Amino acid sequence: MKKIILLGIGILFLAISLFFMILYLNLFTLGYSFFDYVHFINSRIECLIFYIGIILVIVGLKKKG
Repeated sequence: MKKIILLGIGILFLAISLFFMILYLNLFTLGYSFFDYVHFINSRIECLIFYIGIILVIVGLKKKG
C-alpha cells in the first residue's frame, strides 16, 4: 500500500512540474535561448519537484526483494 501511495504522489509531482515546464515554453517568444530556459526551469521550485517525482516513482516501482 505504501508503494502505491508513493507512486501516486510521484506521478502527481511529475504532472504538476511538466505542466509548468510546458507553460514556461512561452519564454521562447520573449527571446530566451534554450540555455536561458533550462537555467530558469532549474531555478523554479515548481519545476524542481520533477526530480522528486522521478525518485518517488522509482521507489514506488522498485521490487521488494
